[in-house]
Amino acid sequence: MAQIDYFFATVSPFVYLAGQRLEALAQRNGATVHYVPVDPSALFARTGGLPLAERHDNRKTFRLQELARQSRKHGLPINLQPAYWPVNPAPSAYAIIAAQAAGGGDLGGLVHGLARACWAENRNIAEDEVIQDLLARNGFDPRVADRGMLSAAETYAVNLEEAVSRGVFGVPFYVVGEERFWGQDHLEDLELHLQGKL
Repeated sequence: MAQIDYFFATVSPFVYLAGQRLEALAQRNGATVHYVPVDPSALFARTGGLPLAERHDNRKTFRLQELARQSRKHGLPINLQPAYWPVNPAPSAYAIIAAQAAGGGDLGGLVHGLARACWAENRNIAEDEVIQDLLARNGFDPRVADRGMLSAAETYAVNLEEAVSRGVFGVPFYVVGEERFWGQDHLEDLELHLQGKL
């Protein structure tokens, strides 16, 4: 059974626009998903990327057009200027790490729910009550993040090192063995790879 290591950040609009297509293709192809939340700013700094504020205006303009196109393509409403963004990605990442360790709920639903809360619902995903609500909605103990915070913080730091060592430089990023796929627009290629066609 193939394992897809999914490097992501809940604050990324492209992670939101991936929806739950990763989970669906994993199920279709008998693969598992290992969720690896990372700090996107730290990842960019380590791998030569620029934070949005420092990018050329041409890149910023294209990004907005692409977000709008992908939103329409996948039927996922998006707020291009969310009320709570930029926002600290660590609290939601810790919750995902703790929930994955605890098991028993819908981890893909939690990841998508947090990204949707940021990019479509104008909710602050760094706030405890938002995180607890989404944990509960996806079948997890809403206090799991509180109990696992120290361990999750350590894992979050390790995740960054793993991402850099495995060639990851942005989010969302999907790794199967030595094969790497960057961006939600490459999910089709990931599926073809899993099927031995690419």
